Amino acid sequence: MGLRTMDIHTPTIPSSNPNVLISPEDVPQTLESSKASLMALMSRRDALEAELKALGSVLDSHGVTMTTPLTTFDGYPRDDIDVAQIRITRARIVPLRNDYKALTAEIERGLHGLHALSASLPDAPIPAASSGSGGGGGVVEEIIEAPFARVNTVEPSGPAGVAGVRVGDLVKRFGGVGALDGVSGGGGQDALGRVSGEVKKFEGRVLKVLVSRRDSDGVWQNVNLEIMPRAGWGGRGLLGCHLLPV
Repeated sequence: MGLRTMDIHTPTIPSSNPNVLISPEDVPQTLESSKASLMALMSRRDALEAELKALGSVLDSHGVTMTTPLTTFDGYPRDDIDVAQIRITRARIVPLRNDYKALTAEIERGLHGLHALSASLPDAPIPAASSGSGGGGGVVEEIIEAPFARVNTVEPSGPAGVAGVRVGDLVKRFGGVGALDGVSGGGGQDALGRVSGEVKKFEGRVLKVLVSRRDSDGVWQNVNLEIMPRAGWGGRGLLGCHLLPV
């Protein structure tokens, strides 16, 4: 099966060159276009990740990895596994991994470009969808730090409760999971699905969490928390809280 090539190297974010002038009335469209391009890249990366996971399951079903020998000590193909299928699967995984790395680098460049575009236009009008105020930086913040989950319940004696998590908190970042992880079509549900994996990965270790909550004046403020997921605290799960997508 031939590998379909993808043009992942074409710049998708407008140049931040100060000599390139953008009229104020074009700023909302330019920023929205940049955001749409960035989200399209994220969607493509999610598709690659899903295919890599499926291919990895094929290797797992045979009990092999990318480096497991497929021949016996005397050079004959092993008869306890499907050598042909494993070789085809490995051959597919290699270029997909390269494409995944290239897309990740393109996304990082896109974020930097979006930051630069916003920062270079401090007096530009902000698209109505943005929750930012004052300057263009709010547009980038909208993408990177948009909440993807709301805390529905918290057990006071659980790891989350002890760390200071409160009912009503809006989760913006949970370890390595943030709003950008949910742009493949599933929204907050997509990012929320990755939280369980992050919790298991950090069991017994400190996990950094960013939430937004209302202060006494009703103003939303960012709050940084540190949670240590663990079992044996006297309740169900490793956190002691329940999240819902937003």
